[in-house]
Amino acid sequence: MLYILAVVLTVLVSFLWGFIITHFINKRKKLKTAVRFLISFGIGLAIAAGGGVAYALDCYHPDSTALKAMKSNADVTVTAEDNCWLFDGRGEDTLVIFYPGGKVDARAYAPLMQELAVRGADCCLVDMPANMAVFGIDRADDIIAAHSYDHVYLAGHSMGGAAAAIYCSNNPDKTDGLILLAAYSTKELDESLKVLSVYGSEDKVLNMKEYEKNKAELPEDTKELIIEGGCHGQFGSYGEQKGDGKASISPEAQRSAAAEAVLELIRE
Repeated sequence: MLYILAVVLTVLVSFLWGFIITHFINKRKKLKTAVRFLISFGIGLAIAAGGGVAYALDCYHPDSTALKAMKSNADVTVTAEDNCWLFDGRGEDTLVIFYPGGKVDARAYAPLMQELAVRGADCCLVDMPANMAVFGIDRADDIIAAHSYDHVYLAGHSMGGAAAAIYCSNNPDKTDGLILLAAYSTKELDESLKVLSVYGSEDKVLNMKEYEKNKAELPEDTKELIIEGGCHGQFGSYGEQKGDGKASISPEAQRSAAAEAVLELIRE
């Protein structure tokens, strides 16, 4: 909700600047009301669009490890689909739909998708509008409709986890479970939903006050894993995240621990 409010405020401020600029233009050369309006609208639209593009491009990019993991190999076939990439591994009946963190290029999570796929859970890595999962909460709908897996889990990192939780809350009959990586749910979840919450002990980005507060929205039997030495950003492969703590374990070790916990939830 905060991100949507920020977008609305940005648009309003952009159009306000458009009217201010047009006012000064009008002082020098008297313009008709309709012309002033059109110029104001055009300037405001240009400012808003330019700011939006700049904001979207200012994101965390996948590193070389992630880009390599985006390619098919002997164990996992990677296929581009509408708004996502399918990581098709050894499994046949379970699909994990993954929502990336805010302002993180989705491809940065390819190593984690590879690890899950090679160990039995196919994955769909979702490409989000402007790299913001809150703008694509319902993208799981088309993915679920396009495949015929027996079991579907939603997963997400940080903002992506919060967005995935909203989807599960709104669609309790469409998924078997939810995996939250350094994230929490702001909406009440059905008690029948299998939920796993994972975060690193050195995570300095996750708001722990809100995390603890929003535990009330989770099912009573929610499983929680704290990865000792893990941080916020190492669930993905995009380098250090601003404000994060310093991990004392490798990214590979953190991803492996997270993947094992996800697979345990699925096997139950």
